[in-house]
Amino acid sequence: MKKKIIAVAMVMAFALSTAGLGFAAKLKCTVDGVDGDKVTMTCKKADKLSAGDKVKISLPKKKGAVEGC
Repeated sequence: MKKKIIAVAMVMAFALSTAGLGFAAKLKCTVDGVDGDKVTMTCKKADKLSAGDKVKISLPKKKGAVEGC
């Protein structure tokens, strides 16, 4: 019985975590300027944003050298 409860709990946790990812909007932006703690960006489809929205920014990955034989 405990295994069934644990399995159901894990399935629910997985379903809720994947559902949360589906709500995030992805925008492509370019940085126009940086002034201290303020960043000015130009984004495509910026009409989806409103004042006070929290936005997560990811920095571009640096490409490293690939060494081989």
